[in-house]
Amino acid sequence: MRYLITGTAGFIGFHLAKRLLDEGHFVTGFDGMTPYYDVRLKERRHAILARSNGFRPVIGMLEDKAALEQAAEIGDPDVIVHLAAQAGVRYSLENPKAYVDSNLTGSWNILELAKAVRPRHLLLASTSSIYGANEKIPFAETDRADEPMTLYAATKKSAELMAHSYAHLYQVPTTAFRFFTVYGPWGRPDMALFKFVDSILHDRPIEIYGEGRMSRDFTYIDDLVEGIVRLMGVLPAQDNRIDDIDTLSHHAPFRVVNIGGGQPVELMRFVETVEAAVGRPAIRKMLPMQQGDVPRTFAAPDLLKALTGFTPSISVEEGVRRFVDWYRAEMADV
Repeated sequence: MRYLITGTAGFIGFHLAKRLLDEGHFVTGFDGMTPYYDVRLKERRHAILARSNGFRPVIGMLEDKAALEQAAEIGDPDVIVHLAAQAGVRYSLENPKAYVDSNLTGSWNILELAKAVRPRHLLLASTSSIYGANEKIPFAETDRADEPMTLYAATKKSAELMAHSYAHLYQVPTTAFRFFTVYGPWGRPDMALFKFVDSILHDRPIEIYGEGRMSRDFTYIDDLVEGIVRLMGVLPAQDNRIDDIDTLSHHAPFRVVNIGGGQPVELMRFVETVEAAVGRPAIRKMLPMQQGDVPRTFAAPDLLKALTGFTPSISVEEGVRRFVDWYRAEMADV
């Protein structure tokens, strides 16, 4: 099959594209190579994908409709997976315009592209951040998600709403999936695991926010990709509605699905797991909760399991060990 994936130089897009290329599919990758973090890491990811004859990269910004149209013309996609975004909760406090440009205008451009191209399935990335500081746990897709704590979360919820309207108006089958703290090899340097390992190995303090009293539902990258790939084959339609837990719209071929294992880990246990994998203790710098942070994330995995038969299951101990092995092999001398 032919796929158009946005964000292929990013962490998640890279892994999804590699999985599909390894299976013999064709992937057109679209990425802006933005300098939110070291572009060299993004270039290394794309270089790995370029080893496959089935990969065609297009460099451009989501705000550039002509560049997206060029990518679609090159790739003639059966499926579009929209993963590119301005990521980062805390950065949205510093540079909110980047989130409006990428996550709102850019996502609208993707919807316009899907309207024109008519793929079999449009899939787009959302986030657990849209649940905000919900008191009810675990976070189920049917819960209200109308009190975002950051502009990042607000733009992601807005993208979901825009996608629903386009699915209704133009009948493009659309699935939005909500990520829960994804980690693993080739991950982003601004995320906790990367920063913790890098700091411990270089004898720098690690910053532990919320005095370590937070918890996160960590999802290893291979589990996330497996969830996405399985959802690709589940078109949102009335004949696969799942009783009371489904978010399938009554007015559109549109559904929202969590991709998370439903096994939150306390932050201090995560720190201890990283220390064990690295083989040395961290210098811990305890800090208060940061603006925009939430105390916990906790996925209800029931809908994903009902639709696909799959639930993320790779333990944080195994996932962290794999990350540390990758870091030592690929990043220690960078």
